Amino acid sequence: MWNPFKYGPNLKLVRLQVKLSWPFITYGKKLSAVPILKWIIYPFFKRPHNELTSIPIHVNIESPESVALPQRLVERLIAQVDEVFLMDECHCAGVKNRMSPRLNTGCLAFGPSTSRIHPSHGRLVDTAEAVRHVQKAAAEGLVANIAHVWIDALAFQLTQFNRLLFMCFCDDDQCLYRSFMKSRGPSLDKTYKKLPGLSVQVDPSNCEMCVTCVNYCFVSAIEIQGDAAVIGADCTGCGLCVGHCPEGAISLTMENEEEMFQQLLDRVREISNLPLRVDQSLSQKLP
Repeated sequence: MWNPFKYGPNLKLVRLQVKLSWPFITYGKKLSAVPILKWIIYPFFKRPHNELTSIPIHVNIESPESVALPQRLVERLIAQVDEVFLMDECHCAGVKNRMSPRLNTGCLAFGPSTSRIHPSHGRLVDTAEAVRHVQKAAAEGLVANIAHVWIDALAFQLTQFNRLLFMCFCDDDQCLYRSFMKSRGPSLDKTYKKLPGLSVQVDPSNCEMCVTCVNYCFVSAIEIQGDAAVIGADCTGCGLCVGHCPEGAISLTMENEEEMFQQLLDRVREISNLPLRVDQSLSQKLP
């Protein structure tokens, strides 16, 4: 029996919430550029309660040790967290398409608030199992999104929002976060923030101007200029264009691993007060 004093809503109730809220969020995004309406919609999407950072775990960027760097950054981040809750299913796919092959690739939730997530959603896991889940998502070609979004806390009725973080594994077809972002209003412009130290480039000599990358970019940050595609300032660094370019003309580069990892930790600290083991160790050493 559901105990509302101990847990938030169970799987069926959250699934119903997602189903009912999907049209409102969809039209909110579509109308976010309409005069007058955009100011009504703005509070629901503004920072600091709606922030996401993409990590392209599906892109094979090799480090000198022959390990996919973006994926290893995520794995190192997971090792910094004590509480990790693995969702048994993706709630977006659960509502939009229960036949989706990514139905069983659910989110990871981090932080003390996960103790209120109802057991019908999944379970607490150790670092090793969480890492295997990331590897599964990478093999499926999904993008990891670090999300600090108020609607997650509301849907699961989780307290301590600042000590909570989600990691979702998204595509562009069945994602509440990534869909309908091409014609967004100004309130959504900075919702996605590129991971510091990550850059995406186009090699003009290999670009055939096929516009595949333009079509795949969910934030419309790529356009054809002259004789090649150009990456714009709104690029989120999700890496989908890299994986889909038929000519291999787009590449993603990162700084060295340690610098990137420290920047990722700084990004987590910027958007939340998620307890990190490295911070706890430092505080214990201080006099």
